[in-house]
Amino acid sequence: MLPRNAGQSPAVWRNTPRMLILWVVDILAHISRPWDEAAMEALKARCSGKVRLTFGPALPVPAEFEILVAGKPTAEELDASPRLHAVVVPWAGVHAGLFEAVAARPGVTVHNIHHNAVPVAEMTVALLLAVAKKIVPFDRALRRGDWSSRYEANPSTLIHGKTVLVLGLGAVGSHAAAMCRGLGMKITGIRRNPGKSGDAGFEVHGPESLRELLPRSDVLLVCLPRTRETAGMVGGPEIALLPGNAIIVNVGRGNVVDEKALFDALSAKRIAGAGLDVWYRYPESAEAARSTMPSSFPFHELDNVVLSPHRAGHVEENDLLRSEHLADLLCKAAETGEIPNRVYPEDGY
Repeated sequence: MLPRNAGQSPAVWRNTPRMLILWVVDILAHISRPWDEAAMEALKARCSGKVRLTFGPALPVPAEFEILVAGKPTAEELDASPRLHAVVVPWAGVHAGLFEAVAARPGVTVHNIHHNAVPVAEMTVALLLAVAKKIVPFDRALRRGDWSSRYEANPSTLIHGKTVLVLGLGAVGSHAAAMCRGLGMKITGIRRNPGKSGDAGFEVHGPESLRELLPRSDVLLVCLPRTRETAGMVGGPEIALLPGNAIIVNVGRGNVVDEKALFDALSAKRIAGAGLDVWYRYPESAEAARSTMPSSFPFHELDNVVLSPHRAGHVEENDLLRSEHLADLLCKAAETGEIPNRVYPEDGY
């Protein structure tokens, strides 16, 4: 059995003779809560010959896995294998409790996957177009037999040629930027480390440039995770800098955009509209899921808002995409000894 090596990464461990044998032959990974059967078969096939997998809430005996795949692992799962050095969360976000649990277990790192990046980016563009083209209110009217909007001044917004500011150029934001470019939009991006953007093909700035860029932005796409730094990043002063025809789309986290400031701007028609897939209030039980309003403010009464119940990543192919991305991560770990997509507790992502 190999003990945990506090403070060192898998890449460093791999340099020892014993770990070299371990990584080159294969790695052992345990998936605590398997999903769709077809997706699991695809995962096995993709990992064949490189990664040995075990499945299920029942832990293998003996437990010798190096990687645990679990969103909210129990203490028993985290302590079962003395060879554990990484937890992979099978989605993009990381539960705060996991950071606390890992902090008590030196040498264990946290990683995640971004299988939902393209579906969320697609929903981002769908929300943008729904708001710009007034699809929801026109649909509701026509269901009542009301064609009047066809004969009135058309309030739809032309997207082509407009400037979109992508706040957060991670996996989702980068895909959304590419899709907006395909619509003929001009792209500007903001990310924490603009130097890591490579050849993005458009201007990329740091967060300190947000207020400078907002007045020139017809669309603001919020694709940020929830961290100490991002909470309230788009508040009343920032929203006030947007032009009157601006549209905000939030697929990151609700609290990145100030709740009251956003409602006030929308209800006063200070900005053109918003498409929101992330919120400020969530149901706390299955029963509450049928009767929980997403905000303390009546966004549902506004006709310039498109509401979505945090489902941007929910597509029919979700489990298959998850298996493909997880397999790629595990195979990369087996081939190189380095696990992609590390999540840093001090950053929150």
